[in-house]
Amino acid sequence: MTDETTGAPKRRRLVDTTPLRVSPPFARLWFGGAISGVGAQLTVVAVGLQVYDITASTLAVSLVGGIALIPLIVAGLWGGMIADAFDRKRVLIVSALVGWTSVIGLALIAWYDAGLPAGTVAVWPLYLLATLSSVSSTVQSTTRAAVTPRLIPGHLVPAASALNGISFGVQLTLGPALAGVLVAAVGYGWTYLVDILLFTTMFLGIVTLPRMAPSEGVERPGWKSLKQGVDFLRTAPNIRMSFFVDIVAMTFGRPHVLFPALGVLVFGGGPVTVGILTAAMAVGTFFASLFSGPVGQVHRHGVAIGRAITVYGGFVLLLGLTVLGMQIGLANGWVAEVGTEFSEVNPVALGIAAFAMFGMGASDEISAIFRSTMLLMASPDGMRGRLQGIFTVVVTGGPRIGDLYVGVFATAVALWFPPVLGGILIIGLIALLVRVQRGFRDYDARQPTP
Repeated sequence: MTDETTGAPKRRRLVDTTPLRVSPPFARLWFGGAISGVGAQLTVVAVGLQVYDITASTLAVSLVGGIALIPLIVAGLWGGMIADAFDRKRVLIVSALVGWTSVIGLALIAWYDAGLPAGTVAVWPLYLLATLSSVSSTVQSTTRAAVTPRLIPGHLVPAASALNGISFGVQLTLGPALAGVLVAAVGYGWTYLVDILLFTTMFLGIVTLPRMAPSEGVERPGWKSLKQGVDFLRTAPNIRMSFFVDIVAMTFGRPHVLFPALGVLVFGGGPVTVGILTAAMAVGTFFASLFSGPVGQVHRHGVAIGRAITVYGGFVLLLGLTVLGMQIGLANGWVAEVGTEFSEVNPVALGIAAFAMFGMGASDEISAIFRSTMLLMASPDGMRGRLQGIFTVVVTGGPRIGDLYVGVFATAVALWFPPVLGGILIIGLIALLVRVQRGFRDYDARQPTP
């Protein structure tokens, strides 16, 4: 679209929906992923709540992600090689079936455990099935990202990334909110059943995709294939730096495992508070994507990524200071005691914390749009699966390391300590990394170079 008087491109304010109009396969995949993703996020929150109910331990909740870390790394790397070497449609179908099966297992275990006496429920099956679900999700996200440039023209990739952000924002808004309400109202088994039903929409988007044969000359999965991807990454400093800065943000700015304890000990409100805090970040992601029209006019993606993650660190610090203030107030009797019922929540503190999570979601989404666009447009199609696999390891492995970081320091020091220290570290490390890597600052999307 152009301005009729000047002929210059119009500045968009809202997200560009052109990819949904020009590519029906992309649209079906997008809608199916958005709906099924609501159930996936519901299950992520429900598993954390169930583990906390069984153990009353933030560290135990952090192990849901920590135990899955090594399998996720393997799944990301192997999934990327599979996505390059085989029909990507078939890879999506198989991985979706594995994920669906794992959620069915979670539902069956929840109904079985409901009949057991308190104190006799085992937590290891939850770790096992949550890991299996995460592995399948990792292969899914790796392959779906590699599929995108085959479904839409290259100049629409930033718009597609923003649309994916809207999808993710909807998932993170509705899923956790539903989890908090459903767990409190009907229990864990029925909560997982909702995910099982929503999961079926993913298949509708996948089975209608065209066949996507691998590029000519791509190596079969194995050491040689992985080595080719790693060797390419060594010659791609801009893509490599986009991985590094995301690792910093996700390692030190991932407070989600604190939420069950915050809902009981700090803000009050129990499971509903967990849903609100998680959903607040998703609302930020959604709004950043919804008003992402101007990203099409931004060409210095490295600078934009650095600034967005710095803002993210500031909001992480705000959350930590809010928790610190509440813990000091509760210890000294300056604020009323809180309880697990939502009527016993501290609304001011929860409101500030939700605002901090909103800001984290918005700034992270802006960073994600530019990082994913840089990766997809600066790498060749035959290498996209492997690079996306490494990228998926970063974006899924980083939060798992972050979960462990938060769980260890929250247990050893205090609940407020991990986000306060994390926010300071993010701001300082991003400033250092962007200053050292001059090429990353100068990256121009009009001439993408890896």
